[in-house]
Amino acid sequence: MKIFCIGRNYVAHAKELGNDVPDEPVIFMKPKSALLQAHTPFYYPEFTNELHYECELVLRICKNGKYIQDRYASKYYDAVTVGIDFTARDIQNELKEKGLPWEKAKSWDNSAVIGKWINMTDIKNKKEIKFNLKKNKEMVQEGNSNQMIFNFDSIVAHISNYFSVNIGDLIFTGTPAGVGECVVGDELEGYMDDAQLFTIEIK
Repeated sequence: MKIFCIGRNYVAHAKELGNDVPDEPVIFMKPKSALLQAHTPFYYPEFTNELHYECELVLRICKNGKYIQDRYASKYYDAVTVGIDFTARDIQNELKEKGLPWEKAKSWDNSAVIGKWINMTDIKNKKEIKFNLKKNKEMVQEGNSNQMIFNFDSIVAHISNYFSVNIGDLIFTGTPAGVGECVVGDELEGYMDDAQLFTIEIK
């Protein structure tokens, strides 16, 4: 199982971190060990002093493929949920300044959280999926799939030009503006179209 992640897929988020708006999807990956398993507590990592949440829509791949065309891409994912791409922002900034890869800041164990899966057949309009993140009951991030620079189909097609996609792979599709810091004791809740799909506490 592979975890693909798309960076800078919302204009406002790219700008809030001082990044250029990309002209093609920015791909990075997390290992299987990055996925926080169900009913497993999330612990604040010891190596960072600036842990950030990044709430995202996550796709589940349901069919093996390679060199997928946009018009067929929707056949390769069957469910969506809300997740968090946790980021050690201080570590990421240090690595970016040195022109080094992001893995230590993005891909550590349990850095990827996902919620309950919703079948795509139950989504009325996949082009306008609303989602949000609450921290301690206060909304801190809000997004809509219609704000994406690259939509689901173009993301799947682009990834498949470089990597085979396989059943069970996950794609984190990018975070909207509003990323921020979380600390021990914070409770994070992910919602999609007003349905709560996950809740975790930072321990």
